[in-house]
Amino acid sequence: MKTLLVVATAVGVLASGFGYAESGADVAKAKGCLNCHEMDKKKVGPSFKDVTAKHKGDKGAQAKMVEKLKEGKGHMKVNASDAELKAAVGYALSAK
Repeated sequence: MKTLLVVATAVGVLASGFGYAESGADVAKAKGCLNCHEMDKKKVGPSFKDVTAKHKGDKGAQAKMVEKLKEGKGHMKVNASDAELKAAVGYALSAK
């Protein structure tokens, strides 16, 4: 019985780690987005503020941008999970 409890606890702890989601800012930093982009200043690429303005009113902007990053079309390909890409794009589109 004690072994079963230990195994169940270990499985629960491991499973809870799978649900962990990083913030968009953390993903953007970890994946190198901030090497080329800043929130409000143009660097190599446009500022996130300019990206937000460009996509204002486009309800499908996030999905389109995630796909661009995933496929490397019009932007360098980013090696990240779908959840990470959604978080990073959501962060970029949150610029005011």
